[in-house]
Amino acid sequence: MSIKLGITGGIGAGKSVVSHLLEIMGIPVYIADIRSKELTVNDPEIRKKLILLLGKEVYKGKELNKPFLAGKLFGDQELGKQINTIIHPVVKKDFIRWVALQKNKPLVAMEAAILIEAGFTDSVDHTVMVYAPEEIRIRRAIQRDHSTPELIRQRIKNQMDDDQKRTLADFIIINDDLSPVLPQVLEMIRQLTGK
Repeated sequence: MSIKLGITGGIGAGKSVVSHLLEIMGIPVYIADIRSKELTVNDPEIRKKLILLLGKEVYKGKELNKPFLAGKLFGDQELGKQINTIIHPVVKKDFIRWVALQKNKPLVAMEAAILIEAGFTDSVDHTVMVYAPEEIRIRRAIQRDHSTPELIRQRIKNQMDDDQKRTLADFIIINDDLSPVLPQVLEMIRQLTGK
């Protein structure tokens, strides 16, 4: 049975850096954001429920109308919760199926920005929070997403507070451009596996 890690952290914290390091070490990582987008397009249950909730314009033919969905998801907190209650249970089931396929791996991980908020913590054994100060996160997200500071701050506001996440995490990886990340990841793996 694999040890399941849940990797979380706010926008621009560096979750993908930690995930990439794990993958280089041969540890499979389920990227919830990518899979949820794929499932939102391809899963008939999600498609049907989103159309009922938001109307047909949530899809353009077979493709997801991403700007429309993002506007609804981030523009109205209550509507965002309804959208998430449609998508998250399907992603959770998909993750459980994926883990079953990794049965020979001693350690697997799920990367999810909203791991705690989405209720995925009961599907993992340990929670890892990747932490970076907010100004660094904003700078990284602007560079990566070619967005504005205002939009990034709005997205941060819609996510769980870092201090609250820290209290719920079993491990904290500091990614502040000063602390090397690799030794922290190696120490975490050593603590989990004894190797």
